[in-house]
This record gives sequence, C-alpha cells and structure tokens, in this order.
Amino acid sequence: MKLRACSREKDVSALVLRGQWPEACAAELRDHVAACRACSDLVLVMQAFRSARTGSSRAAAPGPAGVLWWRAQLRRRNAAMEKIGKPILGAQVFALSITLAIAAILAISQARYGLKLLEWFRQVGQSRTFHLADLWSSAVAMPQWAVPLLLCGVAALALFSGAVVYFDRQRQ
Repeated sequence: MKLRACSREKDVSALVLRGQWPEACAAELRDHVAACRACSDLVLVMQAFRSARTGSSRAAAPGPAGVLWWRAQLRRRNAAMEKIGKPILGAQVFALSITLAIAAILAISQARYGLKLLEWFRQVGQSRTFHLADLWSSAVAMPQWAVPLLLCGVAALALFSGAVVYFDRQRQ
C-alpha cells in the first residue's frame, strides 16, 4: 500500500474540477495519468462525482417561478374547494332524502285516496294519442289536479336547476 501522494495530483484535480480534463491539458500530463495509478484513480473518481453532481443539480432544478406559483395556487384552491364541498354534499344528500320521502308520501296518498292516477293513465293509454291540451283540459276539469301539477312543475324546475349547477361546478 502506497501512502504518499503523487506530486501531479493537484494539477490533475484542478483540471478535473474546472471541467478541462482531458481537452485542455498537456500531452505530457495525459501520459502521466495513464502511467500513474493514483492519478488515474483520482480522475476516475472525480469525473464520477462531477457527473453525479451535474445530474442531481439538473434533477433538483425547480423550474420557473411562475409555474411553481401557479401550481401552489391550484393546490390551495383545490384544498379550499374540498373543504367547502363536504358540507354542501351533506346538504344535498339531506335535501335529496327529504324530497324522496315527500314524493313517496305523495304517491302513496294519491294511490289510496286521491286522484285515481292509475285510472287516468289507463284512459290516456287507450286513446292512443296524447296531446298536451288533453292534460290541460283534465287539469281544468278537475281542480284537485292543480296542486299535483304545480308540485311536479316545481320539482322538475328544481331538478333541472340542480343539474345545471352541478355540471357548471364540474367544468370549473
């Protein structure tokens, strides 16, 4: 084992650190590195460290500041939307359950006591043609139809407006 260093190691290491090895060195120094095991090992190790440092500094480059700011703003906005969306989802589920319960109660009460919906649908089905004027004349002839028609219209409007708001939120 050789403990003393080569006298030319400082010159070789300076060239490798500046990135000038082997292009900017004298032929005599290249011949020395080829013959001296300590200098050739030094060049090999220093070049490996230099290439590793260059590669890691390229990988660690964060990119332009504008892109980083935009991504941070996007993450912040998404986190805020998630935080706000949870109570809204709970309110929507509650409203849907109340609406379904009211619809079920209305359907059951109308089937038992009400307007004889099934009989009316059979009459419409037997006539083979259906016009909106027939529905309107039925509603005028039977005033008890006014409330269910109004409820159906309001429910359809609520359903349509809820769908519009939902799809609008999905686009944003």
